[in-house]
Amino acid sequence: MQRKIRVLVGKPGLDGHDRGAKVVAAALRDAGMEVIYTGLHQTPEQVVEAAVQEDVDVVALSILSGAHMTLFPEVRALMKKHGIGDRLLTGGGIIPTEDIQTLSGMGVGRLFGPGSSTQDIAAYIREWFESGQNGDSPATKPAKTPASLPSRGVGPQRGDRARPAAKKAAARRAAPKRAAAKKKAAASRKPARATKRTARAGRR
Repeated sequence: MQRKIRVLVGKPGLDGHDRGAKVVAAALRDAGMEVIYTGLHQTPEQVVEAAVQEDVDVVALSILSGAHMTLFPEVRALMKKHGIGDRLLTGGGIIPTEDIQTLSGMGVGRLFGPGSSTQDIAAYIREWFESGQNGDSPATKPAKTPASLPSRGVGPQRGDRARPAAKKAAARRAAPKRAAAKKKAAASRKPARATKRTARAGRR
């Protein structure tokens, strides 16, 4: 059985409008994909760090601020730097045709403008994935088996597997209990040692 496509939807830059990004994220989830939405006002570094951490197949950026000629190339360069340059970088926004052509020459995938069909976006991502352009055959690439979390819709910090931060928090909460258990065990051994010393004194 073919595994699900993992998509990160990001909103880099100062653009504060994310309704469209949430609509696209929900549509991709409805299309059977696993979606991670990073939330508003993310830096390119934060977007790529999340993409690496979540091991996504696709990074989809929503940019309405007009900074697409800065943000797309920067995210693309960081993806290559962090070893995920074979993943698809796509997205959308208000982007002139000439800029779309320039970004395409830099390795950015298809970009979608206002009014684009979410079905077209999902179909494009699925076609790219099934073609094996990410350097891995989708039919043979091993499925990931992390501990899964219940899907609760689209929003920051919501995904389909536990994050490392959650594991660290659980370890911190468990630390005081382990320390108390060690202290109790040490206290229970002290009377035994005292009894042995008393017995030796009595034999003398």
